[in-house]
Parts: sequence; structure tokens; C-alpha cells
Amino acid sequence: MTTTLRFGDWSAMQADAKPIRMEVFVREQNVPAELEMDDKDAACLHAVAYGAAGQPLGTGRLLPDGHIGRMAVLSNARGQGIGGAILQGLMDKARERGDHQVVLSAQTHAAEFYLAHGFAMAGDVFYEAGIPHIEMHFEF
Repeated sequence: MTTTLRFGDWSAMQADAKPIRMEVFVREQNVPAELEMDDKDAACLHAVAYGAAGQPLGTGRLLPDGHIGRMAVLSNARGQGIGGAILQGLMDKARERGDHQVVLSAQTHAAEFYLAHGFAMAGDVFYEAGIPHIEMHFEF
């Protein structure tokens, strides 16, 4: 699938990123909307992946402290490399701005995905919004 990755601040990306996050996290995973949408969005660099027809398919964000989060791909677009493209794009942006590492809290079912992209697990499993997570790091 041909995808285009775009980056921007929350005001520029919210219209495309928010519906993806609401679908994946709130509807699919039953995360309370008030936990999903937080005040950190305003300080983040956001990425949105678009399909060939220009439709938003996935999103993620990079926080000022080097954390990557809110990685989500719509169910009908999974398994096509979109999540990997978003992750790599955010990692590239972190490296470009001088970060020495990126950190994320992976849902445990997605840990293999991040391991395949060079991340290492750190610490023990913890729960966020009732979902098991593990912290993962990537050093540049």
C-alpha cells in the first residue's frame, strides 16, 4: 500500500489524528476518552499516515522528552507496514532534533512489533487504562 507520512503540531493534525485514536483506543480497546485525549497533545509532534486516496490510516506522536506514544492504525489498514512507517518517521524526527534515545510504553501484545524495530524492553509489565504495557527503549 502506498502511504504518505505527514508531520505537524496538534492544531494541524488533530482533525485526522483524533478520529483514529478514538476508533482504536476508545472504541476498540475501551480506553476512557478522558484518558486518551490529554493535555500533552499540544506539546507533541504528530504523525499521520495517509493512504493513496488521501484517507488517514494511522497516527502517532513524539513528546518533547523523547517518548513516542498514541501509536494507532485503523483495523482495516493493519499488517501493511503503516505502523512501522509511523514509528520510523517519529524516530527519525527524534534523531534529527538531537535526542539520544526514544522511549515508549508498548501494549504487551505489540511488544514484538517494537522489538522488530530495534527496541529493548525495560522493567516490568504495568497497567495503563486496564491494559498491560511494558516500557521499551531505543538508543541512537
